Amino acid sequence: MKHVAGGNLHTSMSGSCGTCLDGVLYLFGGHHARGNTNRIYRLPLRAPSLVWEEMRDLKGLPPSSKDKLGCWVHKNRLIFFGGYGYTPQGSHRGTFETDETSSLMWDSPERGWNNHIHVLDLDTSAWSQPITQGNTPSPRAAHACATVGNRGYVFGGRFKNYRLNDLYYINLETWEWHEMSVPQHPVGRSWHSFTPVSPDHIFLFGGFTTERETLSDAWLYCVSRNDWKPFKHSYTLSPRLWHTACSGPDGEVFVFGGCANNLLSHQRAAHSNELLIFNVQPKSLVGFCMEAVLQHRERLSSHWDCLPKHLLHSLKQRMSRVNTLGS
Repeated sequence: MKHVAGGNLHTSMSGSCGTCLDGVLYLFGGHHARGNTNRIYRLPLRAPSLVWEEMRDLKGLPPSSKDKLGCWVHKNRLIFFGGYGYTPQGSHRGTFETDETSSLMWDSPERGWNNHIHVLDLDTSAWSQPITQGNTPSPRAAHACATVGNRGYVFGGRFKNYRLNDLYYINLETWEWHEMSVPQHPVGRSWHSFTPVSPDHIFLFGGFTTERETLSDAWLYCVSRNDWKPFKHSYTLSPRLWHTACSGPDGEVFVFGGCANNLLSHQRAAHSNELLIFNVQPKSLVGFCMEAVLQHRERLSSHWDCLPKHLLHSLKQRMSRVNTLGS
């Protein structure tokens, strides 16, 4: 079953978990008109035409049908954590907590939160469940995950009537959980983004509080010092929840889409198509030099062939981006 990108996958879905690995976009789970799903799709981004493919004939027990889960990527494996969905069928390691209001609200089978971990090994096309050690986080959904080295970090999320502000990481090789105790920390939230920006920093932006406030604050978490620092920026009047975020090549974070108001209120959701760019890390000396060379390219282009091959390649890539943006 294949679909051209831009059309529906199976049907319109929300709350799916998307991640990219080696030029392929993977999309798992979500919620559509008939309820939650546990289907997984892939989209090769370097192919001549963009075509969604459903991944079938996978071995092992897949995650239960759910949405609003998180994902880590490590050693050609997709590692899914948590989420909100139907009562699991089969032997799933971890905890499932039923949402007592789910059947009344949705007129459907009971749903709830979980803290399950399921690993999809892309080399063997097989699902597995690791046996974890340590202090396991509570079940949650709409949390945010970040991979730094061999650690999978998770911050916040919703459990029952609360949006959490706890921070955990799991060693993705030994499967041992660690809870990080930090004196100063952001307010509890769900539907936020948590983006690695260096081997030692993760950038937190936006989200939704227990009091149903949409947030515009930003924080930097330092891995080596285990501390949070507020990050000043110029988008304080642009709150976001359920947005998407990714890091750029020069230490930026790009935030796109999401909702700018209370998604659970009766008013119309204020969906956004604005792109926010946060310059989280200082530019490298090479980056500054590249900008100067491009700025004065008419005078300097005749000397470009004297550059080392890798710098010349980077310069031509930047040049092509400048031409595309200016066309």
